[in-house]
Amino acid sequence: MLLPIERVQTKDQNKDRIRRVVRDHAGLGLDFEKLDYSTDLYRAGMTSYASVVLMIALENEFELEFPDGMLSRSVFESIDSIASAIESLQQMQQ
Repeated sequence: MLLPIERVQTKDQNKDRIRRVVRDHAGLGLDFEKLDYSTDLYRAGMTSYASVVLMIALENEFELEFPDGMLSRSVFESIDSIASAIESLQQMQQ
């Protein structure tokens, strides 16, 4: 089955979308631009509350739901780990 062009995203495009959501919802402050895809978001200052806000924002942005098995610190630890989780969920939806 072919997906509409607007739904087909490269990994880098997904990471850029995730980065924008993290910037807007993870509560990391002014040093956000110094972070790269592998930076530990918790060490950068993200609280557990902010991770829940981030999860909800990601679910809205990507029109998906993180299952209970993915609700762990390791999934939301970095942009890379979030991108892997979202890619996995998107593949399951196809």
